[in-house]
Amino acid sequence: MIFTHILLICRFAGAHDHIDAPIKLDFANASYHCDAMTIAKQPHSAQYLPILACAFGIMTFGAMDAVMKALAIGLGTYNALFWRCLAALVMALILYAASRPQKWPDKTALRLHLVRGSVTAVMAFTFFWGLARTPIAEAIGVSFISPLIALYLAYLLLGERISRSAIIASILGLIGVAVIIGGKFGEEFTTDARWGIASILLSACLYAWNLILQRQQAQIASPQEIASFQNAIIIFWCLPFFPFFGASPHILLSTDPLWGWPWIILIMLGAFLAILSVLALSWAYARAEAQVLVPIEYSMFFWAALFGWAAFNEPIGIATLIGTILIVSGCLIVARSAGNAEETGLPKQSNPI
Repeated sequence: MIFTHILLICRFAGAHDHIDAPIKLDFANASYHCDAMTIAKQPHSAQYLPILACAFGIMTFGAMDAVMKALAIGLGTYNALFWRCLAALVMALILYAASRPQKWPDKTALRLHLVRGSVTAVMAFTFFWGLARTPIAEAIGVSFISPLIALYLAYLLLGERISRSAIIASILGLIGVAVIIGGKFGEEFTTDARWGIASILLSACLYAWNLILQRQQAQIASPQEIASFQNAIIIFWCLPFFPFFGASPHILLSTDPLWGWPWIILIMLGAFLAILSVLALSWAYARAEAQVLVPIEYSMFFWAALFGWAAFNEPIGIATLIGTILIVSGCLIVARSAGNAEETGLPKQSNPI
């Protein structure tokens, strides 16, 4: 999933946060303060580094999705998620310990970790379950509707006004999803494929809620802390189901029939790619304005198409391409509106990571 569509909701989320100061990240024992003045002082060549880091983070996320699809097909979604999160937890804890946290998270942070971790557990399971039954590019295209859903969740949960641009963007997004799903009817639209699309749409709705929680969480916790607690909470919710769905550890030493790699290697690779992507995107968003980086995140569709074709021989249908363009267009309309909040009289917000 895309790490930071939060710019699209920052105009309403910040008004309800209790922390109004710009975000500071303790990243690898250094403090980074992202604001327009800081960015302007950077050398011209250095300003391209966050863009490259963001592009790299998106690419690694696309590769992670391909690995997770192979794991979900071969081991089942439960085992793919459980074992990858366990491996990612070990990696995240090492990074968290290396950052030398000064104190244990307070009650506000722990509550946010618990709520977002729980939402993420269901969100991730439904996404990877659908991904195992749907081409990667198609799944990513449909999931791009999440920021648009977040606008309406903000209206329901936070009582925020929905702007005219948001309504237009939502209509474009819904048409885009309809085009992608409608294109399936011209192909062999199996029951599995239908449930796969439905599962991804459910995941997109949960991701929209996750966006609101993500902004609040990012203002009070480092990426290492967030990754550690998130993986730990997902494992916590998975554990009760292990006796029914869990694979024995010795099975992880067997070989993946698709790529010929041991499952344990793919699990470690998936965890490594997930952690690497989060850190790369965190680094980028701590050093550049979100409105500059958000459009780059839509290159995810390119990587999804490339990895889906290379790893699973998945073609890209014209309906998927047109539908994704409509959805991304809607998201960019809202992103531009959020980026111009100061000019349009909307309250100025701190930059999200």
